[in-house]
Amino acid sequence: MGYEWLALAAASLWAIAALISVKPARHLGAFAYSRWRMFLVSLMLGSASLATGGWQTLTESALPLLALSGLIGIFVGDTALFACMNRLGPRRSGLLFSCHALFSALLGLWLFGEQLGGWRLVGALLVLAGVMLAILFGRRGNQQDNEWEQVRGHLAIGIALGLTAALCQSLGAIIAKPVMMSGNVDAVSASGIRMGSALLAHCALRLLRVPLAMPHHPINRQVLGMIGINGFLAMALGMTLILVALRQGDVGMVAILSSTTPVILLPLLWWHSGMRPALPAWAGALLATLGTALVLGAG
Repeated sequence: MGYEWLALAAASLWAIAALISVKPARHLGAFAYSRWRMFLVSLMLGSASLATGGWQTLTESALPLLALSGLIGIFVGDTALFACMNRLGPRRSGLLFSCHALFSALLGLWLFGEQLGGWRLVGALLVLAGVMLAILFGRRGNQQDNEWEQVRGHLAIGIALGLTAALCQSLGAIIAKPVMMSGNVDAVSASGIRMGSALLAHCALRLLRVPLAMPHHPINRQVLGMIGINGFLAMALGMTLILVALRQGDVGMVAILSSTTPVILLPLLWWHSGMRPALPAWAGALLATLGTALVLGAG
């Protein structure tokens, strides 16, 4: 499977996981939710790495980079994303987080000399335009009172958290790319190291009883089950697919294709809420689909 399809598969998994994450993230709070999710995913990835022997591919030089990638991309990035979603809802947070595609493309051009040209460039621009259109105009007028459309707290803080999440996602991918480019490191084990470093940072905050790290409400079986399913789809599978994609493709292109999550989320939100997205949202989805087709066809 080409890296383009891997990035799209990750985007689809993230879209499904986004729906599952709303209730437990608001129940526990961003920090507690992220901590529980990282704990469960670390168990999944660690078990898989031990079972396959993938941990033996990890080198001393790779460990610091993967740990740093996890601290920035997962510990800071994921926590900021869920804090943003708790304030602005999945649609608006999706818009802000999709900016990671632009950040990654610029960083890839600067650091790795990556290039986009021809139909692939046209396709990439169509994907970005489609994502922005789908999210900016994705709400119908009668959805104003929908729980997921309400702004909780200060809008500016929510925007800052979303952009922070996007930037950290980009930096995390940039830091991990040299390790994955070697082709010798097992992607599942690499994901496990990234997840483990983020989990340790979260646990340190919890042990220090930092107020932000304390749960809003006690965890229960239903919430734990939702966290486990979300973590398996979004992180155990989704992030591992992204690492494999980074091994084969440019950071910018992987980021652009994986940023289609908000577009994929449109029909899922319609199914969940029973409210059809606005026409411009579907136009954006069509643009993103056409752009993706151009990228895949030119690849």
